[in-house]
Amino acid sequence: MKKIYNREYYLKKIRGFYDSDLIKVISGVRRCGKSCFLESVINDLKKRGVPENDIVYINLDMRGFRSVTTADQLDELIAAKLPDSKMKYLFIDEIQNVKDFEPVINGFREEGNVSIFITGSNSYLLSGELATKLTGRYIEIEMFPLNFGEYLEMKAFLGKTLSDNKAEEFDEYLRFGGFPKTLEFDDPVDKELYVKDVIEQIFEKDILKFRKIRNRSLFERVMNYIINNFGATTNLQNILRYFRNEEGLPIKQATLHGYIKILENAKIIYKCPRFDIKSRKSLKGEQKYYLADLSICFSRNVDRRINYGPALENIVYTYLTSRGYSMSVGRIGNLECDFITRKNMDYYYIQVAMTIAERKTEDREYAPFEKIRDNYPKYLFTLDPLLQRRDGVKHCNIINFIAKGEELL
Repeated sequence: MKKIYNREYYLKKIRGFYDSDLIKVISGVRRCGKSCFLESVINDLKKRGVPENDIVYINLDMRGFRSVTTADQLDELIAAKLPDSKMKYLFIDEIQNVKDFEPVINGFREEGNVSIFITGSNSYLLSGELATKLTGRYIEIEMFPLNFGEYLEMKAFLGKTLSDNKAEEFDEYLRFGGFPKTLEFDDPVDKELYVKDVIEQIFEKDILKFRKIRNRSLFERVMNYIINNFGATTNLQNILRYFRNEEGLPIKQATLHGYIKILENAKIIYKCPRFDIKSRKSLKGEQKYYLADLSICFSRNVDRRINYGPALENIVYTYLTSRGYSMSVGRIGNLECDFITRKNMDYYYIQVAMTIAERKTEDREYAPFEKIRDNYPKYLFTLDPLLQRRDGVKHCNIINFIAKGEELL
């Protein structure tokens, strides 16, 4: 039996629903660790005394189950695996392989005596279509690739050598990302090849297989543009103008919007809308896009230099989003606050920079905070080892904050 690295944060999120009749949907970009997470949940149930006979695991990508592609076949398969009325725990991996699976899953849910967990990797399962068909009958646990703290833990779990210098480990994490399987490879070339293969699988299996894209070349160019410009403020008109004027490619607005939505549904990119702090209103049409994992960008580019501004913003964005915070980009007059973050009824203002070693840079990063009139907490995240004390702002080292699994307070 293979050893599984337990992602404890996600286990804590789902444990309260183990015996709930709500369908547990595990979502996230392909290869972020959903299947291994299901195995972690199964092991957790066994430790709690659940008999192995009461746990049913079906991976529809495995031999023996690949022929199950219709709702009737799935219904028959599940019924055979649940021979009695005893409480059962049903796990189905790659559920998207079955067309119209929702009524089947919901039917077993309504019969009771079964707790259902499902995962899938395509943009259909992860989009609003699932919500429409299973409204009020499921909860979603959204997973991300490893954050830096999990990266360090899993590397140690696998028996890999860890540098005494966390900054060196963080640099490697920035370049090769947090897809769990990359940690099995020591050669940087192998890591890059693996990530490229993941992106290709997302494109072929999660997008083209389930979405009709007439102009594949145009879609790829739009995808590359969004990926290469992550962390930059943009809107549809700016992108349309770029392709028309710079690439000589007139694109219809509806087509562009559809392409971007496909990338969002596949969990490759995440939209971070802009928010005007003074008016307390979202700014329509203006947003930034961040990546599920930085390796998505770096694996596709020959230039290996890191643009630390957007890269560090991306690290902070994905970490806090994975911890349940809602993220927006703040605007205060002509100044920008990197993030306005909300969890429950609490707000936080966040600036992110590589360093504030120079006074000019420090003043620039603190300037948005000085314009904010309320008393919600303010955070400045940098890579600086020496932390500043100024104006009540909490200055945090990004590496240490994430490595320790800290929360905003």
